Amino acid sequence: MNDLTRLLIDNQDIKYKEFSKKLIPDTSYPIIGVRVPTIKNIVKSIKNNKEEVFSFLAGKHTYYEEYFLHGLLIASEKENLSWVLDNIERFLPFIDNWAICDSTVSGLKIFKKNLPAVFNKVKVWIKSDNPYTVRFAIVTLLGYFLGENFCEEVLSIAISACCEHYYINMAIAWFISVALVKNYAQTVKLIESKTLPKFIQNKSIQKAVESFRISNDVKEYLKTFKI
Repeated sequence: MNDLTRLLIDNQDIKYKEFSKKLIPDTSYPIIGVRVPTIKNIVKSIKNNKEEVFSFLAGKHTYYEEYFLHGLLIASEKENLSWVLDNIERFLPFIDNWAICDSTVSGLKIFKKNLPAVFNKVKVWIKSDNPYTVRFAIVTLLGYFLGENFCEEVLSIAISACCEHYYINMAIAWFISVALVKNYAQTVKLIESKTLPKFIQNKSIQKAVESFRISNDVKEYLKTFKI
């Protein structure tokens, strides 16, 4: 057992373990029960120790928290995009749940400075047979390509992933609800068209209605397009 895995086990919280098992039912990895702030503190404490980081990333993992830490360690690199993308490619097949997927994406601040290269990767990831690679692509679009970086292709790529997988469809609905906040004029046309699958259409509207960033008048308007 490596030192980082031992450190994770030393920070086990049994109550949080039971909570996590309910929150993340899609993972096949055994859960230790380590709170996210604790894992983030571990990242901060070792991210500049490249030898330790590289050793951990190259090793085999057993626990959910090891994979969670793995994703955050990749994301902690702020300068070397090539290294980040290479490590993401190796890591994606091991992501089997929404939490590791989303936490890794949210930490990848290096993406902000390299949007064209990242966008090209998204167009590959979105076509993957691995549902969590597809979700990774959608959450990347949500996190880095809405607002001033939005274009029609961003929307079309996201909705091209519509399928029967719950965690893909939830990501698409989440994406659309945020797009309604940041790029309303372009996105509302999609809602008005009622061309989305019923689940995604209604879930997108539900999430938008729950948002405090959308006016009550717009919420009432969106409700009229439920299927």
